[in-house]
Amino acid sequence: MPAGQGDLALLDDPVAQAMLHSRYLARLAYTWTDGTPRVVPIWFHWNGKEVVLGSPPKAPKLRALARNPKVALTIDEPTFPAKVLLVRGTARIDMLEDVSPEYVASAERYLGQEQGRATVEMIRSMAPGMGRITIQPEWVGILDFEQRFPSEIENAMAAAHTQ
Repeated sequence: MPAGQGDLALLDDPVAQAMLHSRYLARLAYTWTDGTPRVVPIWFHWNGKEVVLGSPPKAPKLRALARNPKVALTIDEPTFPAKVLLVRGTARIDMLEDVSPEYVASAERYLGQEQGRATVEMIRSMAPGMGRITIQPEWVGILDFEQRFPSEIENAMAAAHTQ
């Protein structure tokens, strides 16, 4: 039986793997220090177990994540039918003295090797160090609008078939 929404086994699904190795931006949702929601587009790297993000060492989101590490992350293909990977988990922050290796890998994936390396060097010159944000998936969902739909659409489709 295929894995259901919420099952971590969905990370091995071809849709999830395509999103995790894509050049699409992730969108990171977290709770700001005043309790309001925030969503930011961000580069990511999948290390096979966790989603790894990089952030300037004084970025306000690091303070918010330290206070409340529960996050949601989505990676979606912008064409129809959309393919969407949804991840919920807990963020861990490590402050590094240099740019994280995962950020280097993501820069090269997004920009190509030469431009990625140039971007990393520019970042190193602007702010020493980096906040490395690691998200351990605790819940995974996939929407592909072919076999997997948002739950209420699936409910409506099932009800229509029984009539």
